Amino acid sequence: MTELRTLPVPEGLDGLRVDSGLAKLLGLSRSVVAGLAESGDVLVDGAPAGKSDRLIAGAWLEVSLPSADRTIEVVPVPVEGLGVLHEDDDIVVVDKPIGVAVHPSPGWEGPTVLGGLAAAGVRTASSGPAERQGVVHRLDAGTTGVMVVAKSEFAYTALKRAFKERTVDKRYHAVVQGHPDPSRGTIDAPIDRHPRHDYKFAVVTGGKASITHYETVEAFRAASLVDVKLETGRTHQIRVHFSAVRHPCAGDLTYGADPVLARKLGLTRQWLHARSLSFEHPGDGRWVTFESPYPADLQHALDVLRDQDR
Repeated sequence: MTELRTLPVPEGLDGLRVDSGLAKLLGLSRSVVAGLAESGDVLVDGAPAGKSDRLIAGAWLEVSLPSADRTIEVVPVPVEGLGVLHEDDDIVVVDKPIGVAVHPSPGWEGPTVLGGLAAAGVRTASSGPAERQGVVHRLDAGTTGVMVVAKSEFAYTALKRAFKERTVDKRYHAVVQGHPDPSRGTIDAPIDRHPRHDYKFAVVTGGKASITHYETVEAFRAASLVDVKLETGRTHQIRVHFSAVRHPCAGDLTYGADPVLARKLGLTRQWLHARSLSFEHPGDGRWVTFESPYPADLQHALDVLRDQDR
């Protein structure tokens, strides 16, 4: 079932791209609107509109939206490599492998953390949208490492508040090309969608405030291992910020990494790992820390860098 929305393009959206303007107008993500446009579900003055077409004030919009009662089901499917670092009545802390999304979403057909937990018999909190119940934060499908999922309703509320108030200590390790100068510092630069490439983000004037703290842990001839603390949590934040200061994550070809170095290190993705997560346990108030070891591909790249320096 679908819901048909018909309305004129407001003055304030004049000149905006279809995906950007309708995302603002309808409260949807740009990727969802882009999918609707590609499916022919967005008409402007009776003609199908592409996601990159420009809106004209006063033009008549017809948008076919999925029914509001349509939900994306979490399918219990075992996930190879999904490790459980800790589990109690309130939380489950997992070590997420590469190529695994946190929860189901439109267009994603791969494995998910929630599906893997369900297959293992782990019941998560019922709070939150149906397809991401218990999820209090996320990692990109291409990023490995530690994350926490709420099992109790109280834990869900407490952890959501902690992430919102930035009382959680999220630490990432990244191997970036070259040597950041200074070796310890802060990158404070606003991030938003890339102005020309929908699949990327960029430092953009007027974007969302984004702050990344880093410290060099180990320096190699061609790259540096850095410890990163996020003060904000924008999509692709670490990758975008280090690319902006001309030290992209090794292997991150999307954001300007050297493909020759990537091949030498055996990398097929960005060298970025959620290394540790610390927070106040919602059950008893203890400050707890959980760590994830480097996966095999990232450890191999580090070994190659160290061997080259001997």
